[in-house]
Amino acid sequence: MTLLKVEQIQTYIQQYHILQGVTFEVNAGEVTVLLGRNGAGKTTTLRSIMGLNPIKEGTITYKDQEIHSLPTHKIANLGIGYVPEDQGIFGTLTVEENIKVAMKKKDDETLERLDWILNLFPDLKKFWKKNGGHLSGGQKQMLSIARAYVNENDMLLIDEPSKGLAPIIVEKVMESIQQMKEKTTVVLVEQNFMMASTIGDRFYIIDDGHSVHSGAMEELKQNEELKRQYLGIA
Repeated sequence: MTLLKVEQIQTYIQQYHILQGVTFEVNAGEVTVLLGRNGAGKTTTLRSIMGLNPIKEGTITYKDQEIHSLPTHKIANLGIGYVPEDQGIFGTLTVEENIKVAMKKKDDETLERLDWILNLFPDLKKFWKKNGGHLSGGQKQMLSIARAYVNENDMLLIDEPSKGLAPIIVEKVMESIQQMKEKTTVVLVEQNFMMASTIGDRFYIIDDGHSVHSGAMEELKQNEELKRQYLGIA
């Protein structure tokens, strides 16, 4: 089932024409990876889906409902969670407070998801009363993912979760997304090709604000020319 359709979206940031025709689809239960060089428009694509950078042209459809004209909070209330590149946690709040502020409900299902994510990220349980600003980079990333996952979201948009993290923490984040795929759909922006190719089901390459290639991740693994041309992987 197709959960999200992004069709020929165009987005400006001030006078700069960042997205000039981005199109892709996301199937339920899969990890769809947006790939491309730095500055290609991947982060702007996620922000456009969330309404943070409103599109000028094109359509964004989630569960057969057009959402591109909605404000961000209404898009989030439809069941789309967002993990931004800068993590977006509150440094002066504890881990507990960060998660409770993010909760839309405090029912049994939410508490079950919280228990599941704390078992997945035991560091968060260990530092439950510690301020977010005092966590390591990896722990902040875990907290950011937990804040998005704890709500009843059918889709998570996750932007560069491995950025700046040690390899052992990258492996933990990879493991977490693989496990979350069993419970929700993921759209992932990721520069680490090893991580992206390990957990991704499908890929879309964005180059200079345009969608240029797509397919099954297994196909991209074997296509040295595409990887060299658009991802800089020799």
